[in-house]
Amino acid sequence: MSQRDIKINEIQFPNAEFLPKVVEMLNEGHTVTLRLRGFSMRPFLEDNRDKALLTKPVNPQINAPVLAEISPGHFVLHRIIDIQGDNVTLRGDGNLACERCKKEDIVGDIIGFYRKGRNTLDRIDGKKWKIYSWWWTRLYPARRYLLAFYRRIWIPIFGVI
Repeated sequence: MSQRDIKINEIQFPNAEFLPKVVEMLNEGHTVTLRLRGFSMRPFLEDNRDKALLTKPVNPQINAPVLAEISPGHFVLHRIIDIQGDNVTLRGDGNLACERCKKEDIVGDIIGFYRKGRNTLDRIDGKKWKIYSWWWTRLYPARRYLLAFYRRIWIPIFGVI
């Protein structure tokens, strides 16, 4: 069968049912492409538009986006903002509040993102992601106002980036 003859079907399941299967696949050594759901990584990652490429977690680092189970059956894809021993603090780029988990609750490392319907991967170790991360994490004190502007003014006028 040639590459052009492959048909891709997408189906949706509730996260509580689907993500434990994703974790099993990651633990078996597979990589998984996951369509993002939710608004916690706005403004650069959007609900049902962008995808993340995940792998089994190896050595989570500060500023790295990860998939973590913050309570039984409740998963988030957020950035690590602090690691103190076995305790990890996470925050979504579009969030003001933090979540906490243990290192063993991190179930997936992010390799990169497929954004805006593109087929090219924006790797988190690439220059583009590093520049974005450096600026966005330093803008935390103004994030409330930047996100409000994005939601209330930018999206109604220009749509989702």
